[in-house]
Amino acid sequence: MKKPATSYLSPDTLKPTLETLLRLAKKHGANEAEAVGAYGRSLSIGVRGGVLEDIDNSEGKDIGLRVFVGQRQACVSSSDLSGDSLDKLAERCVAMAKLAPEDAYCGLADNDKLARSEPELDIYDPADLDAGELLSRAQELEAAALSIKGVSQAEGANAYCVKGATYLMTSGGFSNGWKSSSHGLSVAAFASDGDNMERDYDYKSTRWLEDLQAPESIGIKAGKRAVSRLGAKQMVSSNLPILFERRVANSLLSSFTNAISGSAIARGVSFLKDSMDTQVFHESINITDDPYIVRAGGSHPWDGEGVAGKALPLIENGVLKTWLMNSAAARQLGLSTTGHAHRGMSSPPGIACSNVWMDTGKKSPDALMQDMGEGLFITEMFGPSLNPNTGDYSVGIAGFAIENGERTYPVSEVTIAGNLLDMFKTITAADDLIMDNPVTCPSLLVESMVIAGA
Repeated sequence: MKKPATSYLSPDTLKPTLETLLRLAKKHGANEAEAVGAYGRSLSIGVRGGVLEDIDNSEGKDIGLRVFVGQRQACVSSSDLSGDSLDKLAERCVAMAKLAPEDAYCGLADNDKLARSEPELDIYDPADLDAGELLSRAQELEAAALSIKGVSQAEGANAYCVKGATYLMTSGGFSNGWKSSSHGLSVAAFASDGDNMERDYDYKSTRWLEDLQAPESIGIKAGKRAVSRLGAKQMVSSNLPILFERRVANSLLSSFTNAISGSAIARGVSFLKDSMDTQVFHESINITDDPYIVRAGGSHPWDGEGVAGKALPLIENGVLKTWLMNSAAARQLGLSTTGHAHRGMSSPPGIACSNVWMDTGKKSPDALMQDMGEGLFITEMFGPSLNPNTGDYSVGIAGFAIENGERTYPVSEVTIAGNLLDMFKTITAADDLIMDNPVTCPSLLVESMVIAGA
C-alpha cells in the first residue's frame, strides 16, 4: 500500500541550521562560506529462499561547510546538528582554511551564473512502501528468476525505496533546496547444467514507483540471461568487430565524460586534452547532457554550486564542443562554468554530468550483427582498465560469438583491448536507446578490437 510522504521530508527543515552555520563561519573569520545540508531516508529489503535475508533501514541528516579565507579554503562535515557542535565545526573549518595553501581558482560561483528559478522536474514521488510491501516485491522478484528452467539459485533479490532532501546556502546569496526519490529492484540469477554454472542479473531504478517495471519481468529477464550463458567457452584470439549491448555500452560513454572533465583537462591527464573542436567520434554521433529531463535519474534543478544548468551538446556530428566544468576548473581554464559542479559534504565541489545520452542510430542491433558477419556481442564486462593519458583500454568480457551475422555460442574468459581514440571514431549507434540511466546510449558497434582468447 502506498503511503503519503511524511511532512518532515522538506529541504526547508535544513535551512535554519545552514543559516546558523554561515553566521558562525563569518564570526570566526571566514570571508565567504558555503553550507550544504542533506536529509536521507532509505529502506531496503533482501530475500533468499523466499524469506527475509537482510533489511537496511536508515535515516539521517548531514551538513557540510566550506569556508574561504582570502584564497585559501577548507571543508568539514558533521552529522551532529547541535548548537555547540555547529560552533566548533565552524571554528575548526576556519582554522583549517588559514593553514591551507593558497588556491588562485577557489571561490563561490559567480552570481550571474546562479539559478534564479526552479524547473518542474517531477523527481520526487510522495508514495512510500513499507517493509512488508518491499518484502513481497523482493520475494516476487526472486521467485520469477527461479521459475526459469535451469536457474538453480538467485542472490541479491532486493527491493528498495529512497527519499532525500538537499539544501544549499552561500554567503553570496544563494539559498534553495530540492527533494528527490528513487525506487528500485535488482536480482542476480545462477544457472547450472550439472557441469557448469553461469551468472547474470537485471535491475531497474526509477524516480517514481509507477514507472518501475514489475518484479516478475525483471526476475524472468535475469533468469533467462543466466541460462543463455551456459556452455560458454573462449574464442580464438583475433581482431574482430565488437557490438556492445546497450546495458554495457554506457561504460564507453562514461569513459568519454570522464575524459572531458575540466579538472582532468586542467591537470593535463586526459587523452582528449588536445581535442576541442576536433573530430572525436564518427560524424553520425551526437551526445548531449541535460539536467532538466522530467523524472530522469540524473536531473537536478541546479548544480552543487547553485549554478543553473541547460541542455548542452557535448558532441555534435562527431566534433567535441565543450568540457564539463565547475567554477574552479573554469577559472583555471579561462572559461565559464557549465553547471557541472557536484557537491559532497566533506570536500570542495567536484565535476559530474547529469543526464548524458548518445542519439539513437538507424539500425537495430540485429541488423548491425548482420553487417558484422563475424564478431563478438558483449553482454557483461569485468575489471576494465583505462590509461587516462593515452586512452588505451582493456576489459574482461562475457557475451556471444557472432557468426554469419547471427548470435551463436556464449563466450567467457576473454579480454578485449583497443584505444578509445580509435574506437570512438568507428562507433556506430544502434536504434535501441532507452533513457533509463543518468548515462545511457544505444548498443554500440566498434569496427575492430583485439580479442585475447584461446
